[in-house]
Amino acid sequence: MEIIGREREIKELEACYASGEPEFVAVYGRRRIGKTFLIRSVFGNRIDFYVTGLANASKGECLRIFADAIHSCFRGEAPVPKDWLSAFSLLRGKLDNMPGIRRKVLFIDEIPWMDTPRSGFLTALEWFWNGWASGRADIMLVVCGSSSTWIVDNLLKNRGDLHNRVTRRIQLLPFTLGETERYLEAREIDFGRYRTAEAYMVFGGVPFYLRFMRG
Repeated sequence: MEIIGREREIKELEACYASGEPEFVAVYGRRRIGKTFLIRSVFGNRIDFYVTGLANASKGECLRIFADAIHSCFRGEAPVPKDWLSAFSLLRGKLDNMPGIRRKVLFIDEIPWMDTPRSGFLTALEWFWNGWASGRADIMLVVCGSSSTWIVDNLLKNRGDLHNRVTRRIQLLPFTLGETERYLEAREIDFGRYRTAEAYMVFGGVPFYLRFMRG
């Protein structure tokens, strides 16, 4: 399905892709608002590495998920790392071996779920970005998560080594009434203005819930 609305956000993402500089982009917003759909729709097969966190997973499970994503994206051996520093070192090695100087998009979805207690994830992310990615004009790191508090506290307001490292922040908000109408029309649902307004008030402009509407 085509992207409805989100013109400003799409423009921002494309501008970051074309900037010719290292980019660290944080996309955040409430659950079911369409963050993953937006990023995957904008970049599609331009995404070189994609991994998503898993709710309530242990550190070991998260590391296995990360290793599996490396294996799937780069089609090479990817042993399960013992810690997050090793995991990001493995990713760095795979990216270093990619031919050419074209833009490389890394997408870490639901990043808050990877930061399990005492896992060292945030420290490893700091090392990966500050020690390598921030010096690479071909790297675009996009992270997103439904826990806006985690994104704000650990990335946007970070007072440690990630202070001011995020180059672009995008808060994804619910649809406006007009976007809700366009969304329903795209799904061939003709409610008329009154019933569309009712649906908007009930579901708050959240695309995930609007998609269950039937004409």
